[in-house]
Parts: sequence; structure tokens; C-alpha cells
Amino acid sequence: MNSPDPKVRRRPWLPYAGFTLLAVLVTYGLWPKPTPVEIATVNRGPLRSTINEEGKTRIRERFLVSAPVAGNLRRIPLKVGSPIAQAGEVVAVIDPLTPAPLDARSRSLSEARRDSASAQLDRAREAHRFAASELKRSEKLHEARALSIQDLEQAQWREVSASRELTAAESALRLAEAELAEFHAPGKAEGAHVEVRAPARGRVLRMIEESARVVPAGAPLLEIGDPADLEVIVEVLSRDGAMISPGTSVELEQWGGQDSLKAIVRLVEPAAFTKVSALGVEEQRVYVVADLLTPPNQRGNLGDQFRVEARIITWQTNQTVKVAGGALFRQGDQWSAFVLEGHVARLRSVQPGRNSGTEVQILDGLREGEQVILYPGDRIKPGARVAPVKI
Repeated sequence: MNSPDPKVRRRPWLPYAGFTLLAVLVTYGLWPKPTPVEIATVNRGPLRSTINEEGKTRIRERFLVSAPVAGNLRRIPLKVGSPIAQAGEVVAVIDPLTPAPLDARSRSLSEARRDSASAQLDRAREAHRFAASELKRSEKLHEARALSIQDLEQAQWREVSASRELTAAESALRLAEAELAEFHAPGKAEGAHVEVRAPARGRVLRMIEESARVVPAGAPLLEIGDPADLEVIVEVLSRDGAMISPGTSVELEQWGGQDSLKAIVRLVEPAAFTKVSALGVEEQRVYVVADLLTPPNQRGNLGDQFRVEARIITWQTNQTVKVAGGALFRQGDQWSAFVLEGHVARLRSVQPGRNSGTEVQILDGLREGEQVILYPGDRIKPGARVAPVKI
């Protein structure tokens, strides 16, 4: 029988070492790994609170040019965008219509209406004369205590009614006579025309009538305005409008240029209106009107009814402690944040201040230079091990 190998007998620790290594590997595999998190640094810098809404530009003064008389409108040579150099410039020409003479049947009807109105006027005069004399008799009888107050009031009412009928009859007669006189009036001289002049300088914004045609008196022809004289109208929620006062600064973005435009609030309209949002919710909104401060030569081709993104600055400061808004969350009735201490998340109560939408002012609870966890959610617990990741 062979004797055991002396080298084997000299290594009795090998099985124990194998079991120990296996236990270490199992423990390492089951040990909870740090949760990867995004972090942000609490810093100090400028911060402002804004109300962000869509708006549109609007020419401050618009002029609607209408036809002063009925007639044949000559073709207007202007186009949309055509310049109007000065107020008083001729923008349209109208040849007035000459009243057509009455035919025999129409003349007979008009004369009959005049005769009928004249006869009605005579009857109304007699009725008023009789009511007036009856009122005088009633007043004398009432003074002699021979007539009741009710009968006197009835006589007064009959006199007032007769007076009104007399006035109506006189108006009817004047109308019938004016109808005949209009068609007997001489027509305008051959070649006479009416020039329609611009009320102000600017550009043509809209052509309502361009071709030659017959237009009635008061028909709109074109619209004129100065594109350099712009204002901005912004719809905001009524609760936001209550916070905005005249003189508030406004920045306009997404208007087509690289730099933002400067404006200042001139008016918050006093009456709100109801508007249904895209989600079907009724909202009370109000118009905020702002004047553009940026010179016209720095606005590009910005014109009337252009869309802009308005940022109404309700508060701002040059230096304050702030942090990204995603680091704060509600816990009960308090705001909290997870502060990174080494690789451990520590829960801390925070007192926030103003909010810019992306950043929040910190009044208490965080110090400048500390790192906080962004969007922790339910996956981060106090004391949990975390591993920061680069964004």
C-alpha cells in the first residue's frame, strides 16, 4: 500500500480558503449596489420669476377707409404693403351715381303718398285742436270743482296723444315730399368725381375692394396702418393678470430673430373673458397690452398679427441662492430635498422662495456648493447609497 503524498498533507487550508472565497463572492453579488442618480449643485446667481404666454403683435392705430358716397368705384391701383407717404394722399376715386328719374307709375305712387300724408296731417291738426280746447274746458270745470281729477287726467292724455299724432303726420308729409324732391334734383356735372383720401401715413394692410364696381355709401375699401407702430397683446390667466402692473418689463422670443425684443406693459385690461383650453377646461383670461421698446430697424420684418413668446418679468434679483427645480419635492406640508453626503442620500427640509420655472430660490435648508439629487422619486430613501452619473 502506497503512503499519501507529503505535499498534499502539507495544504489542509485549501478547502477552507475555497469556501471563504465562495462566501465572499456570494456576499458581493447579493450586496445592494448604489443607485445611479443625477445631481445638481446649489449655486448663487441671478434669478427671475416670469409669466410665459403666447402673444401676437398688433398695429396700434388702424384706419378703415370707406366710401363716402354711393357710386362707381374706379379700380384701386394699390396693393397690400403699398406705402402711403402722407395723410391726405388719394387712395381711391368714386364717380357718384346720378338719381334716376321716376317712371310714371312710381311718380303716381309718390304723389299719392304725399297727398295721403297731407290729408292725414289735416286730420291730425283738427284732432289736436279739438283735444286742446277740450283740455281747456276740463281745466275750468276742475277749478270750479265740477270735474273729477280722473276726468281731467284723461283730457290731458288725449291732448298729448293728439300732439304726438300731429308730429308723426308732419314727419310723414316731409318724407313724402323729400322723396319727390330727390328725383327732381339736378344730376351732377359730367365728369365729376369724389376723391377718397388716406387719414394717415403708413402702409396698406388689407385690400377689401380692388376692382372697379358699384359700391354703396359706407362700403369699406381698404385698411391702412403703420407697421413700425406695433404693440403686443398677450392672453394671461386672470390670477396672473392681477399680479402684473403697468411698467413691468417683457421679453419677446421666438419671433423670428436671434435676440429677444424688449417691451413694457402699458395696460392690463380691466375686463376678463372666458376661454376653453385645449383640455376642455374653462379659464378666465385677460389681455395684457405691451409697447415695443426695441427700435424698428432691429425687428426684421416683424409686422401685424405675428406670433411671439412673451416672458413677463414679475420679479428678479442679481444674486440669490438657487437650485434646479427638479431637486425639490413635497413631503407632507413641507418641501424637501436629498443632499449628497459622500455617496449617501440625506433628507433635508427646505424653504423655497421664488420660482423661475427651471430654478428655485432657496431661503433656508441648503447651502451654496452642496450637491442635491435631481428627480429622486420613490427609488431614493434616506440613507440610501447612490452613485452620481454625468448628464
